Amino acid sequence: MPAVVRGGRRQSSSPQKRSAAPKNGGRGRAPRNAPATPGKLAAIGRLDLSPRAVIVSIAAGVLVLGGVLATGARAERISASFSQGVDGLAAGAGLKLEKVYIQGESPEATATIQRALQVYDDQPMTAIDLNAVRKRVEGVSWVKGAQVVRLLPNTLIVHVTEHDRLAVWQTGGRNYVIDGHGQVIAGADPGRYPNLPLIVGKGAEQAASDVLPLIAERPRLAGRVEALVRVDERRWDLRLKDGGLIQLPATQQEQALIQLDAMDQRERLLELGFARIDLRTPDAVAVRPSAGEA
Repeated sequence: MPAVVRGGRRQSSSPQKRSAAPKNGGRGRAPRNAPATPGKLAAIGRLDLSPRAVIVSIAAGVLVLGGVLATGARAERISASFSQGVDGLAAGAGLKLEKVYIQGESPEATATIQRALQVYDDQPMTAIDLNAVRKRVEGVSWVKGAQVVRLLPNTLIVHVTEHDRLAVWQTGGRNYVIDGHGQVIAGADPGRYPNLPLIVGKGAEQAASDVLPLIAERPRLAGRVEALVRVDERRWDLRLKDGGLIQLPATQQEQALIQLDAMDQRERLLELGFARIDLRTPDAVAVRPSAGEA
């Protein structure tokens, strides 16, 4: 932003000598080419171009422009004509958009976020409504929250926080990426997330946030789980990559998994393999050996 001049032209430190009074007591006639006395111009419609007046005008313009930039509000909220004047003043002063930096976005979300910005090259910086830009960015399904900062003279910084990718949800023969709240992230390609857990069935997207952290806390088990299947929208079946099945209860899932941990430490079940472990009844755990051990 151009530097603001804080003061006018300095006067000489030495006092000026007063002109000698006219011999006739000050009643003499002024020379023909002498400037007119300012007081006789009546001051109506008169343009004051003194250094002090110019500086005050510039300072007022800078304050107004600074207020618009600081609040993030467009000047058109005051009036359309004033907005055009402020935008023109900003553009004339070199405050035009040249760079946009987006931070925190994933590669597949970048193009969608860029389209949501709706800004253009050489746009006056004062014409950018920061709140409107933020709301448009937060309207993108990838984005959980956004911050938009105007960095003078020519830069816009957009920092986004995306929704976490919790799992791939399979339902109705199709796969979707969901976030931690069970919401589908529109446009997310499930094929790009082979390491996300797969959950299957109606209601699985809403219940996944409760069981997945429990599975993640058990690396020996998590590495063997192929999919979590929601049964009757009440409980989970864990289908393992080797074909085994672990049936969890509708409630007290963590206690059931603790019980499984204890059995695995004693019998090394996860390494030896099994056809099914039924944990639905806490006092009666049933283990069915695999076909090769029957």
